[in-house]
Amino acid sequence: MTSFSKSNRGTFPGVSEREPQQKDPYGFPDDLKQLQVQLHQARADHQELCRALPWSVEPLPGWPGSVHPHTGEVTGGREPSPGYSPEQVAEEQRLWDLVRDLSIAVSTHEYWAKPERGPELVAARMALKSHKDVLAAIAGVAEAA
Repeated sequence: MTSFSKSNRGTFPGVSEREPQQKDPYGFPDDLKQLQVQLHQARADHQELCRALPWSVEPLPGWPGSVHPHTGEVTGGREPSPGYSPEQVAEEQRLWDLVRDLSIAVSTHEYWAKPERGPELVAARMALKSHKDVLAAIAGVAEAA
């Protein structure tokens, strides 16, 4: 899993300061864009971890699948789950807490007092998620990994 360290907070890899900057219609502050980058990364890390974990937190028996009447293929069913290890429980909780805290930080940022409530605010929130600086920073992290 990749994540941002304190050393690269506030920077946007892949965006050169020498390139001419296009006017940002929303004027998102850098700290808000950086929080959004961290939120994207935390969500990705949490999803990656969850995909690798057993299907059940607690150890549970599996169950057999059923044979399809026409093809004979066995469908459904699950292997037994060993459950999560204490380390896996702790890591899943840490990442979920990080996602929650970053979600709160993004959604309560002082910038959101600026747009009017309604369609303008919704459009601004959606634009932040796919802002060119946010996407460039995510791409820079993916390339470094």
